Amino acid sequence: MKWENGDNGRQTGEEKRQQLTTMLRQAPEIQTMYSVPFPVSTVRTRIRQEFERHRFVNKLPVVDVLLFQSNSDYQETMNFWRQTTHIMGYFNEESFKKGPKLPSSFIEGFLEGRN
Repeated sequence: MKWENGDNGRQTGEEKRQQLTTMLRQAPEIQTMYSVPFPVSTVRTRIRQEFERHRFVNKLPVVDVLLFQSNSDYQETMNFWRQTTHIMGYFNEESFKKGPKLPSSFIEGFLEGRN
């Protein structure tokens, strides 16, 4: 598939870099908006990890979908359409999905001091 300028999809590499730098520049704003209890460097590292996860994707349609999803995630985040729990789900230390929420038996809950 040829692009109009004839570079065979090299444009998407530049788009990925551009999107990554845009998101990295907005890390302080994201930290402030969502009251993230981590330093800006941690937020930037997590954003970079999300991009690095798809580093070796070479198929152009897949890259297009990933760029679209990344752009929509960025817009939702910056428009404050997400909740804090959505943002905190990206950080392993603060994931609310891990571990049991309730004790497995009455005795364990009683010994933990739950009513």
